[in-house]
Amino acid sequence: MAVVGAGDYEEKRCSLARELGRRIAQTGHVLITGGLGGVMEAASQGAKEAGGVVVGILPGEREAANPYVTVAIGTGMGHGRNAIVVRSADVVIALPGLYGTLSEIALALKMDKPVIDLGDWNVDGMIKAESLGEAMEIVEAKGKTAARRRRG
Repeated sequence: MAVVGAGDYEEKRCSLARELGRRIAQTGHVLITGGLGGVMEAASQGAKEAGGVVVGILPGEREAANPYVTVAIGTGMGHGRNAIVVRSADVVIALPGLYGTLSEIALALKMDKPVIDLGDWNVDGMIKAESLGEAMEIVEAKGKTAARRRRG
């Protein structure tokens, strides 16, 4: 499951991202993020503290990864790494962000990935979740569908 959102985030929203990361780990999913700060770091922290695996797909070098990343992948691709983040996930959960997050949303939708709107994106094709609990219910349903599709 990928969590995308702003790299610079206020604490209130970071606590939501931490809880989201924790729940993703507790349900046995690997968390995929862009590996940097803000939402990415908060979700990574929640997942790692819950015993989960966190994959950070970095725009530059591995050394830039936040301290909660388990597996750091340095791409040297800048924002181009957004395509790898969303392609690697079964489901993408979008918290509020800016243009980088919007690009991840667009790429995921283009790749036919389920994208859960846990912010106020209002982008056609996204699945709106009104709460963290509702987002996790959607993750479980969509994740199972994606796994069946992979097995063919």
